[in-house]
Amino acid sequence: MDLFEHQAKELFAQYGVPVPAGKVARTPQEARAIAEEFAAAGTSRVVVKAQVKTGGRGKAGGVKLADSPADAEEKAGRILGMDIKGHTVHKVLVEEASSIAQEYYFSFLLDRANRTFLSICSVEGGMEIEEVAATNPDAVAKVPVSALAGVDRVTAREIALKGRLPEQALEGAAELIERLWAVFVDEDATLVEVNPLILTADGQVKALDGKVTLDGNAEFRQEDHAALEDEASADPLEARAKAKDLNYVKLDGTVGIIGNGAGLVMSTLDVVAYAGESFGGQRPANFLDIGGGASAEVMANGLEIVLSDPSVKSVFVNVFGGITSCDAVANGIVSAYQLLADRGERVDRPLVVRLDGNNAELGRKILADAALPGVEQVETMDDAAKRAAELAAAGV
Repeated sequence: MDLFEHQAKELFAQYGVPVPAGKVARTPQEARAIAEEFAAAGTSRVVVKAQVKTGGRGKAGGVKLADSPADAEEKAGRILGMDIKGHTVHKVLVEEASSIAQEYYFSFLLDRANRTFLSICSVEGGMEIEEVAATNPDAVAKVPVSALAGVDRVTAREIALKGRLPEQALEGAAELIERLWAVFVDEDATLVEVNPLILTADGQVKALDGKVTLDGNAEFRQEDHAALEDEASADPLEARAKAKDLNYVKLDGTVGIIGNGAGLVMSTLDVVAYAGESFGGQRPANFLDIGGGASAEVMANGLEIVLSDPSVKSVFVNVFGGITSCDAVANGIVSAYQLLADRGERVDRPLVVRLDGNNAELGRKILADAALPGVEQVETMDDAAKRAAELAAAGV
């Protein structure tokens, strides 16, 4: 789960990481009221920053300096509702303007390739780290971090030194890096990034920006993380699927996909996209992995979610029987039709089923005997994808 900047900074502040003071506004009037609070406290200039989970806000015009409360209201009015790389701005962060002497870059992340953690530190901040690495690779220090040893103050200072941070920023940066490590570990993050990390005119080191990605696999021990989810911008179908414990991602095609195992489902997406080129560009409408279980309830819930998408014109159920045998899957499909009927829902779009692996022949017989309306069985994955795309094209 990616956090908004204001959420990341609120998390940082809980761990003692210095951040500029700020509040979230959802209307221009709220932005003005926040700016008036800062003005009353002696800070006349504020920064109005779009809150979207993507980069490039500044280049898109989503970060503006305001010289007065009236200016903050005007700038917020221009930013709210903007589209930044497909993300609509629904709220802005209004924070005190900082007197910046220098900008740096810092992050902790999960290094999957090397099965360890990695810290990245650079004296050049305020721009994409990939750009810095390409134009001035010597300015980017990549320091592996042992999961057992972690990061104490001494290690944090060594990281800052390797990042070529200047002497006047070393102590402040080391303290901040040590605290960011606590955020990274304690909150089960896969990324903690500050860009820019700044040295202010009066010698303080602060996190001017913040980006945090939390590991969804750790939700069972991070109960507080549920409050950080952005339910307002979540896709309604994805939210409904999550409530049913389904691994579902909405896509923009017309062929609904149900499979068992993430790898198989990913392959199915590719095969359907390829087959769909011959039928007017039909594409997958979703990713749905029912996992190792194919009970009637799981299958019914999966079909219900997929068929709730009005863009779906056909459904491709692609199952390779392993621990869960194909006869269990077939029985799940048959029972799912009955469960959906009991719920008052009718399966009104064609269903293409491919069963292979453990007890495939028995599973095919169960489906053939059931003679469910709209269900077609196809033996191979390629042919099934082609048929599903063809049916989707016919239903458009």
